[in-house]
Amino acid sequence: MEVRGLGQLLAALAAALFVRAVAGPGPALLPPADDEDSDADPEAGGEGGGVPPVTIRWARITCALKNKRGDVARFLLSNASGEAKSGRLLALMGPSGSGKTTLLNVLAGQLTASPSLHLSGFLYINGRPISEGGYKIAYVRQEDLFFSQLTVRETLSLAAELQLRRTLTPERKESYVNDLLFRLGLVNCADSIVGDAKVRGISGGEKKRLSLACELIASPSIIFADEPTTGLDAFQAEKVMETLRQLAEDGHTVICSIHQPRGSVYGKFDDIVLLSEGEVIYMGPAKEEPYHCPDHVNPAEFLADLISVDSSSAESVQSSRKRIENLIEEFSNKVAITESNSSLTNPEGSEFSPKLIQKSTTKHRRGWWRQFRLLFKRAWMQAFRDGPTNKVRARMSVASAIIFGSVFWRMGKTQTSIQDRMGLLQVTAINTAMAALTKTVGVFPKERAIVDRERAKGSYALGPYLSSKLLAEIPIGAAFPLIFGSILYPMSKLHPTFSRFAKFCGIVTVESFAASAMGLTVGAMAPTTEAAMALGPSLMTVFIVFGGYYVNPDNTPVIFRWIPKVSLIRWAFQGLCINEFKGLQFEQQHSYDIQTGEQALERFSLGGIRIADTLVAQGRILMFWYWLTYLLLKKNRPKYQQLLPPSEEDQNKQQVKEREAAPSSQHLGMRMRGSLNHAAIK
Repeated sequence: MEVRGLGQLLAALAAALFVRAVAGPGPALLPPADDEDSDADPEAGGEGGGVPPVTIRWARITCALKNKRGDVARFLLSNASGEAKSGRLLALMGPSGSGKTTLLNVLAGQLTASPSLHLSGFLYINGRPISEGGYKIAYVRQEDLFFSQLTVRETLSLAAELQLRRTLTPERKESYVNDLLFRLGLVNCADSIVGDAKVRGISGGEKKRLSLACELIASPSIIFADEPTTGLDAFQAEKVMETLRQLAEDGHTVICSIHQPRGSVYGKFDDIVLLSEGEVIYMGPAKEEPYHCPDHVNPAEFLADLISVDSSSAESVQSSRKRIENLIEEFSNKVAITESNSSLTNPEGSEFSPKLIQKSTTKHRRGWWRQFRLLFKRAWMQAFRDGPTNKVRARMSVASAIIFGSVFWRMGKTQTSIQDRMGLLQVTAINTAMAALTKTVGVFPKERAIVDRERAKGSYALGPYLSSKLLAEIPIGAAFPLIFGSILYPMSKLHPTFSRFAKFCGIVTVESFAASAMGLTVGAMAPTTEAAMALGPSLMTVFIVFGGYYVNPDNTPVIFRWIPKVSLIRWAFQGLCINEFKGLQFEQQHSYDIQTGEQALERFSLGGIRIADTLVAQGRILMFWYWLTYLLLKKNRPKYQQLLPPSEEDQNKQQVKEREAAPSSQHLGMRMRGSLNHAAIK
């Protein structure tokens, strides 16, 4: 028993070293800090230390969508300007398609890169260009993605282990995690699993606050939240917004996009930005908006009606568009006057002190083995706690084995049993591969999104992640082929020796791992789970056709002869056939009948190699898919659109607009007061 355990340990270490050799040492995504003081104390944000104050200013942000000819098809944002201050909660509001999320992504540097987009404008942090960095941000997306089988406390603790300094003691890290749980109201659910669609876990509001907690580990100065109340009921939405409000009061700069909040939620906003069709209609204090909301009316609903196009009739469309154009023109003129009198585009003369700028977020490089240990622990818990998935896979393995065993019940040694045996071994190889493939492609695209986010923070490298995932899933991945083989083998009366049964289970187990590795590659290649579910079986069908049963390898066209060499179905089928037929004697009624199993193998071009050769070939296929997965994940890292300064032509147009702004603004203000009874924006 001790020798077997030592052998398993050595095999695990060898696999980890192989993947590390392929993946490399896993450098941090950002360079290390210049000095020891660059990493703020994690308790600074939670135990009275405060966070460095950050003010964001942006001007002339324009995001244009171009067609194939390079012409502008539409503007997602047009000359958007505004400001977000430390200690205040800013809400980006507007109807659907107004540009709220686009503006939020631009400010957070999270706008997905595309050759059809052109992004320009000015963005300053504490008076310095954004290109200089020097600030920590948190970005909370609409979709809350977590490893479903981990508890809230485990999720936070692992994030803290991966992101905080190694020099911090475990007691301080635990204290920091407990403080976050308390600040965000997660104490009562700290030991509950996060859950997902299959397993009931914490509520939607608690997941949103857990997302915030994970982002707050690095003590960011700026917090971005993309529609944090989407999908939540009124009570949970209120609690989430109260949390954001409290974070703003703690000194964070908080910016969120929100569609149409209830009145109590609107009352928590310090400032608002109203957007319509990509243009800013108002930017300023939420309680000082100049449009005179009637009493007993939700201001958010009133403003939404004011800046939305009424499509009920042609006349209403025209009148609402005219109203919106007047509001946009009035505000843009006010902004033009403000910019001409300010130093927003002149950082050297900025009123903000560079001393307030914090050093860039340092992604501390963890040792390869430390990353591997933490990620192995997470992968192990996720795999073994996933009861619903494991139960379904176990039931499918039992059901498939019983069905196949009933069809191929107690095969004899007649001439017709040769075809039966090969048919059974072929469907065994196909069933094992498809079961492992579909399970992996069904869950990995979602996991990839989590990994991309964590790698963007510099939490870990790809090498430790893939190595830990491979090793952690070996026990649970091997269990289902063993269950399948233990039932099928005696029912169908395959070669009745224990050594042959052990080899049978070993072949299908290795094939299962190779199919899972292929599923990882498909999941890394496909943009969505649906696309992966369509691509994976299609690719496997090609390997099934060239799996050694339907097309004889000797008759394969020259142009396709490389496919059987990379088909995991073919190598598994050939290994199973060698294991089954070698040493068998069949009943012979005619002189031309097959007498031995070796003759059957030669007739079907399946002989000439050993079982060990087929296992080595499957091992190579497994490592190839893992290597390809590594390359795809490394290549397909999220890329974000670069913010460019406006062109000289655009700047000249803006200068002309600024010179014309004063008289036109005065005239427009009088016209607006007469027609809409609106006060001019101060």
